[in-house]
Amino acid sequence: MNEARSVLPPPPAIRPYSLALPAQARAALKLQQPRCLWLTGLSGAGKSTLANALEVHLHQFGLHTFLLDGDNLRSGLCRDLGMAEACRRENIRRTAEVARLMVDAGLIVIVAAISPFRAERDTARQLFAEGDFIEVHVSTSLEVCARRDPKGLYRAAREGRIKDFTGIDSPYEAPLAAECRIDTDEVELSHACHRLASFLIKK
Repeated sequence: MNEARSVLPPPPAIRPYSLALPAQARAALKLQQPRCLWLTGLSGAGKSTLANALEVHLHQFGLHTFLLDGDNLRSGLCRDLGMAEACRRENIRRTAEVARLMVDAGLIVIVAAISPFRAERDTARQLFAEGDFIEVHVSTSLEVCARRDPKGLYRAAREGRIKDFTGIDSPYEAPLAAECRIDTDEVELSHACHRLASFLIKK
């Protein structure tokens, strides 16, 4: 893969087309305020589990949602990307663009992705209107994540069978000012869902 392609500008002939139907009109049909909740944290922190439970919780209140899970995206949209730093940046760029389109469609979008680099998360935030991007740091410690190790990835990384693994030989840059912080080793899943749902409704 050409790792530089993610920084190439669009061809000169490409110009965004101005759509007649505004995003606010789509949101009004759903009687909700679209948002992007971006869950970031180490592998094994509990992002996917929390995101799934949260989506079910919001659905029960009649809210229109969609979950973008990092592993699912890497199985489809981003399956051509490796784990080198440039590929990870492109992975987050694609994820953010899809999330933005879904927010424009009127949905509450939940993203569950390691998204290890602070700059890429900040760039993702800039795609959204002020207040529409909610960064959630799933702050479960490296020690707890490695102890859980549901996929055996930490063991493989420490044995040298996986390279560029976040938290082991590739950095994770924790958020400096996330809107929410949840440690799944300290907070019950139901309580975490309630906290996030309450925060979303207040926003």
